[in-house]
Amino acid sequence: MKLDLTVGCTLVLVLMTMVLTRTGAVPVPTSLPGARDCHMAQFKSLSPQEMKAFKRAKDALEESLSLKNWSCSSRPFPRTRDLRQLQVWERPVALEAELSLTLKVLGTMANLTPGDILDQPLHTLRHIHAKLQACVPAQSTAGPRPQGHLHHWLHRLHEAQKKESPDCLEASVTFNLFRLLTRDLKCVASEDLCV
Repeated sequence: MKLDLTVGCTLVLVLMTMVLTRTGAVPVPTSLPGARDCHMAQFKSLSPQEMKAFKRAKDALEESLSLKNWSCSSRPFPRTRDLRQLQVWERPVALEAELSLTLKVLGTMANLTPGDILDQPLHTLRHIHAKLQACVPAQSTAGPRPQGHLHHWLHRLHEAQKKESPDCLEASVTFNLFRLLTRDLKCVASEDLCV
């Protein structure tokens, strides 16, 4: 009789756990394939001070771009691109590639821009990038290969670095900066809730 009671209690506990998990009453940790210590929830929104620093930098960069004669043959960050079109595990991969290009371009611009207008934004972006790298699956031959939208976006970013002029890359990164911070980063930080 005790054995039947134990089995019955265990079955009830398992069923309750399944029901609570499916209804969302109990949070279930979700991890991305290959993710080690992926903690992006802190980036659902940046502080007002950080956003103010990004706004000052973007305004200064846009002003300097207005003095240049730039044109792009392609759009590294097309308006139709939306991370919600990707699977949850693909989103950090796409954002990491976007952030890598942004850091590379802004780092070069910081060396050419007088003053320290890019110091705080670069510091924040490097911090985000370091945290994001823990969310990106390790590249291995056994791991999933980028396909579909993700492959197309990664290829576009890679090609833009080879084909576009520095001025075009500067413009593209500058005009995409707030989309990266308020839309793409928030989507990755929200994981399954970004729909």
